[in-house]
Amino acid sequence: MRHDIKITKKWWLAVLLLLLGATTYIIINEQKTDVEGKVVVCIPVYGQSLALGEEAERITDLSSLGSDGRIVTENIDDKFGYFDGNTLKQYFKRLFRYRKRSFELSVYTMAEALSHQLGADTVICTFPGGQGATALAHLSRGTSPYQRFLDDISKACRIANNGGCRRFYVPAVCFMQGESDIADYPDTDYKQLLLQFKHDINSDIKAITHQTEDIRIIVYQANSLTRAEHFQALSHNSRETLVPQTFVDLLLSDTLFWASGPTYPYPVVREVVHIDGKSQQQMGRLEALSALAIMRRQPRITGLLPIGTEHTDSDVVVHFSVPRPPLVFDTIQVNKTSNYGFSVITPANRDIATSATITGNSIRIACSSSPENARVRYAVNGDRMKSGNQHGPRGNLRDSQGDSIISPSPLHNWAYQFDIPVSSWPE
Repeated sequence: MRHDIKITKKWWLAVLLLLLGATTYIIINEQKTDVEGKVVVCIPVYGQSLALGEEAERITDLSSLGSDGRIVTENIDDKFGYFDGNTLKQYFKRLFRYRKRSFELSVYTMAEALSHQLGADTVICTFPGGQGATALAHLSRGTSPYQRFLDDISKACRIANNGGCRRFYVPAVCFMQGESDIADYPDTDYKQLLLQFKHDINSDIKAITHQTEDIRIIVYQANSLTRAEHFQALSHNSRETLVPQTFVDLLLSDTLFWASGPTYPYPVVREVVHIDGKSQQQMGRLEALSALAIMRRQPRITGLLPIGTEHTDSDVVVHFSVPRPPLVFDTIQVNKTSNYGFSVITPANRDIATSATITGNSIRIACSSSPENARVRYAVNGDRMKSGNQHGPRGNLRDSQGDSIISPSPLHNWAYQFDIPVSSWPE
């Protein structure tokens, strides 16, 4: 009996040594991209499930994404699609080339778009970080997902520098997070957490790369209002809109925040939470516009945002910052909703909006009674438990950027969802 146990132990030891040898061989012989004399620009994505591309069926041909050596992972190679929240699992996925649950990421298309705009001496490094179904408090400094993200940036920086790159730096991080903070009601201040994240990620990345440039945060907008248990579209006080409104406030007030766009204009898999692969690509093209402007030190891209309201006894006017006029009510890409997504909610929890019309860079909302002390909202609606451009919280307002930027679909700026007091200027 003892002899059998010894044989079993020896057998396992042999298997372990064989596996270790194979692993060592693969690591030693794995082809790295030649970055000698080149600038490596690192723009990863961080957040929860949308950052990781959950349910977004793979569209990008990974073999062609980095075939010319212009686009690389955190390992400065072209082995994309092996992300896992568990470091050991991710290691073995790469080892055995296990591609199950390898989804479409917005940053793949972002990197492709940038590669067409930047010189041959520039390499784009991109990869995902974060953890699905996780509130921001558990993705911030001191948590495992945050540290793994920093470790990946540090690894990329080390490999690139060892490979003789001219420079490695991080101009921006794409941020896709917020669904859990809307639907799960964590007892936290989302705006304060996001501002702290901005401060921490700047400090921690600069300590790795030794760059002097600030790291910009390119933000989308989470939109899972109808999945929150207590959400009521007619409630004058809406806790659920605090998260999406945070993105609007910071895009208006903080120069380190740049826009990609909201998620509501896009199809969502099973109409639950996750945008599909083509939608991830559209988000990536918007991210690329901001990333390129950041690197070229061009004016900040903030998206289509409300910049103030005013009212009379019978209507409300919402003024917008419009990147590419004219404004348009689009009922083709987004299923038409009441008053194109605009509502005016009184303290008595009534929507008094009766119509919405475009007047230049503003929207005039007619009301059935005085809007004094009311709140004006956009895209705060939708069928319960639904998301996306058909039945979820949505609006029909966009600009006309896509008339001149078609890659391959029109790349419009859609208005960010918002919830602000009448006669106010957002903070």
